[in-house]
Amino acid sequence: MLLPIKWLRDYVDIDENTKTIADKVTDTGSHVESIEDRSEGLEGVVVAKITKIERHPDADKLVICTMDTGSENLTVVTGAPNVFEGAIVPLAKVGAKLAGGVKIEKSKLRGIESDGMLCSLEELGYDNSVISKEYRNGIYIFPEGTEIGQDALDALDLNKEVIEFEITPNRPDCLSIIGMAREAAATFNTKLKEPEIKIENEVDNISDYFKSVEIETDNCSRFYSRVIKDVKIKESPLWLQNYLMSAGVRPVNNIVDITNFVMLECGQPLHAYDLEYIKTKKIVVRMAKNEEEFTTLDNEKRILFDSDIVITDGEKTIGLAGIMGGLDSEVMDTTVNVLLEGANFNSECIRKTSKRLGLRSEASMRFEKGLDPNTAKIAVDRAAQLIELISAGTIISGNLDDYKKRLEAKKINLRADKVNRLIGFEITKDEMAKLLNRLEIETEIVDEGIICTVPTFRPDINIEEDLIEEIARIYGYHNIEPKPLEGKLSVGGRSKLRNLEDRIKTVLLAMGYNELITFSFVGKSVFEKLNIKSDDNLRNAVEIINPLGEEFSIMRTTLVPNLLEILANNEHRGNENVGGFEFGNTFYPVEGQLPGEEKKLSFGFYDLGDFYFLKETLSKIFWKVGVKDLEFKRANVTYLHPGRSAEVFYKGESFGVFGEVHPEVLENFSMKKKAYVGEILFEKLLKLAIPNYLYKELPKYPAVKRDLAFLMDLDVEAYSIEEIVKENAQGILEDFNVFDIYTGKGIEEGKKSLAFSMTFRADDRTLKDNEITAIVNNVIEGVATKLGGKLRE
Repeated sequence: MLLPIKWLRDYVDIDENTKTIADKVTDTGSHVESIEDRSEGLEGVVVAKITKIERHPDADKLVICTMDTGSENLTVVTGAPNVFEGAIVPLAKVGAKLAGGVKIEKSKLRGIESDGMLCSLEELGYDNSVISKEYRNGIYIFPEGTEIGQDALDALDLNKEVIEFEITPNRPDCLSIIGMAREAAATFNTKLKEPEIKIENEVDNISDYFKSVEIETDNCSRFYSRVIKDVKIKESPLWLQNYLMSAGVRPVNNIVDITNFVMLECGQPLHAYDLEYIKTKKIVVRMAKNEEEFTTLDNEKRILFDSDIVITDGEKTIGLAGIMGGLDSEVMDTTVNVLLEGANFNSECIRKTSKRLGLRSEASMRFEKGLDPNTAKIAVDRAAQLIELISAGTIISGNLDDYKKRLEAKKINLRADKVNRLIGFEITKDEMAKLLNRLEIETEIVDEGIICTVPTFRPDINIEEDLIEEIARIYGYHNIEPKPLEGKLSVGGRSKLRNLEDRIKTVLLAMGYNELITFSFVGKSVFEKLNIKSDDNLRNAVEIINPLGEEFSIMRTTLVPNLLEILANNEHRGNENVGGFEFGNTFYPVEGQLPGEEKKLSFGFYDLGDFYFLKETLSKIFWKVGVKDLEFKRANVTYLHPGRSAEVFYKGESFGVFGEVHPEVLENFSMKKKAYVGEILFEKLLKLAIPNYLYKELPKYPAVKRDLAFLMDLDVEAYSIEEIVKENAQGILEDFNVFDIYTGKGIEEGKKSLAFSMTFRADDRTLKDNEITAIVNNVIEGVATKLGGKLRE
């Protein structure tokens, strides 16, 4: 937001220099980005009149101009194409300094001496974006009546500084000169002088020129309009051009310039329509039709949708509401009658349309933040007043105003004790009221505190705390005496879940795994890469409304694809013995609420071991929690090998899966090596976790180990054998371990050889052979009868 200091002083009397103003308003919460002195480095440029033009005798493209500076006549040679006799132009005399460090010296051009140089606005330091099209490639021509001989910097107000402010999104009222003047007035405790709107001469009646305004959508709260007849389209007066250019806006013509002037002054965007092109003599505001085509002022064809608000004449679209007008209804040199619009639109609709079309204008920037609909009438009437002031047209009496739901001022009760408690110092109710009054917040002091009436142009003030912030900032944060913090001390600590996470990390790090951290955003393509079926619950993902890209379009439901991506990247770079783990949240949608979160633990590797190393990893994780008696059953997971994967249970409840990655999935991730991964529901472990470990004495008695090998069907699970061993172990089984599964030569089709070891130990005695033999015989018999296993010799 650019605030020309000259424009600010029109509305508030502050007898301070620009630096002091910037410092003070910064103290009250308005952040100053910079102060620009546009005249810095410029001097020696005067306003002069071309009294005579002669052709250069030795150059076809040069002319010799006789210049009247008010005090002397000078000769200047120029090649500018737009000069003419009688033109009033900026003249840089010999010794003058221009933008970019250029210094003018007396010179000869093809034998003719030149006493200076005629200047373009760019040479006077103006940015090309604020120079009107007719002067971009030529000398600037002052409007008729500009005083000859005066300093050109004075004539163009270039010697007046411009303050640039950073305006936060919650303060749309500050995106205007009057809004910032109000802040300055409150800061310096002086009165704001808003312009008095008065039209001297109104003729006819609007009903003679225009029929009606109809709003057909709730996304437009107000449409206020007036008609101007006998419009004379021409260049704006110099003062108007100066105001616009100093605020960063390019002059176009008097009518368009006045709408831009009022937008900058009041913060309310306006639009002027050529009445000739509104054949029906009515305005209808509606939502666009899907794939409706519309050509905007910039001559670009836009495809609209039913989320876009449009202005129509009931038959054709003439404007894209809050963003840009239509090409067919713009004000042109031939325009005679004009309809002025001041409307209010839904900020969210404007923001989405502007972003989708990549079309951001000064108007949309303001509408996006939410404007006060009560400003619409003020702005249109102010524009009509200025049109009359510069004799650009005749104002028609009356207006058309469709105001759906009037916005009223909010009333908020403010408690004085709460103000003092939050700010940290004592201030009386009278002082509070005076500070708020400086911001045009009306106050009524009552026993309990203050009843505050908040003006409609302050949408950011909704609760008591907002008012307290206003009091504090206008009082001045720098004036508040610092005090030590007060509060009760509390003992911090990690949550139980975090402590459990740290305990498990020690196990995984000791086994050779590295901790990983990955993004919570993934793409839908991960489901295809994992061969996830279409009806699998893993596909029920939370979608991102505004994703950074397709690969970050949803929230992850599993950590496995992130883990496999890292393993694949390491394999591609030739790294060996790679293993990693991650504690991370997964997400799932909840109807009508924020997404749910579930913490999981994934771990995996290649070149670190095999399936049994992965199983050992999982067993040690559970051991660290305090759980030993796990059950393992064949898993049915699409991304794991069907014969080399398992699901882990404890007391009948599933806690996760692990196994070798399916060859097709490895191919999807461009991996050549075998990879092993596991994923468990980490949060479910918390309810099993023991707070501390109980240790017992080392065993006094020796262990007895027995190995058995059985020939059995391929689909028999090792877990079934372990169950039989436990049933017959009489409480002395210390360890059970499958150490070999073999299929191939010597084993008939559909069968496998499974070998396992059993370790027995008693706490109170040395075991005898006959005890162990009896248990082993029972195991052999149980495996044979229940599982059809045949003991191998």
